[in-house]
Amino acid sequence: MVDDSPLHKPLRPKDGTAGIERPRALADSIPEQAGPLLALASRHVVSARQFDRATLEQLFRLSAQYESTPALMHLPLQGKILISAFYEPSTRTRLSFESAWHRLGGDIMSITDPKSTGMAKGESIQDIAEMFNNYGDVIVLRNNEDRAVYDMLDSLRIPIVNAGNGIDEHPTQALADLYTIFKWRPDLLDQDLPADQRIRVGIIGVPNRMRTVRSLLLLLARFPEAVDEVVLFTDEDSPFDPDQREELESAGLRLRVARDLDSELPGLDVIYINAIAWVGDGYEELGTDLKLSTQSPLKPGSIILHPLARGEELSTDLDPTPHNWYFAQARGAVFVRMALLTCMVRRVSEVMDTP
Repeated sequence: MVDDSPLHKPLRPKDGTAGIERPRALADSIPEQAGPLLALASRHVVSARQFDRATLEQLFRLSAQYESTPALMHLPLQGKILISAFYEPSTRTRLSFESAWHRLGGDIMSITDPKSTGMAKGESIQDIAEMFNNYGDVIVLRNNEDRAVYDMLDSLRIPIVNAGNGIDEHPTQALADLYTIFKWRPDLLDQDLPADQRIRVGIIGVPNRMRTVRSLLLLLARFPEAVDEVVLFTDEDSPFDPDQREELESAGLRLRVARDLDSELPGLDVIYINAIAWVGDGYEELGTDLKLSTQSPLKPGSIILHPLARGEELSTDLDPTPHNWYFAQARGAVFVRMALLTCMVRRVSEVMDTP
């Protein structure tokens, strides 16, 4: 009798998207420049708008170094404390930040339920910020109120990272998204990339109500030479905030709105799919009933990204295919956040090749 119990099966090997070859190739393609990373020391991170191209490239280089050389890991955050304050449900974002901080040698104080804090007694966000100043070295905040992270800033003497504020932004998720794309194709960083090598990106989502989509578009606009076109798939009549589309197009990003996904898929190199947004007091599906599966007419060699958690919009039958880059995307988020946190705590010179 053959025992096919999962307990007797070997662990599934890591696929190529999670190996060290791709991040190593990315790191090798970016010349080191310490200046942009040193400028992040003691800085808040609340919006994707804060990152210029040079800073993004150096963050991705450091992220790739962390991912490709774990045996050479330094512990630059020993003795430092992270306040992980998640006032809205989270699995991947919270755990990846905490994993990043632990891997760098730091300690963590974690809040996962606002009812266990002074907020349940009506304490103001400003007073909470004053208390945080005394207890940690960096704050990572997720809150379902758009203004919460901004309202804290005047009271803070330690840096804060926006881990998602309502429907506004999720800048570090966008960093992880773009890091994944550049690991897939480091040549996209070439500012003289031939037109026929540029990618067409399809985004299934609503940019004025999905923080992941909003932040990703802002970062893609830093690399317009890499992107031939972004096609936005939604059934909503007004998917942009006032001036949102104009801001992106003025930065050089070509945008188009479409509804028929299947007719566009054969020409898309990257498909980014999100189907939920924070609305009111919980998550809701928004804007589309489009779905991806192995039956979809995907372009050979194309990749799929998803910030997760997924529902029926992304079939599990795509998991074993080469199109699956969403698990590598989640893995890479740890290393991106390691790089960012290292810079924010003034320890970047300890892990770079040169001081």
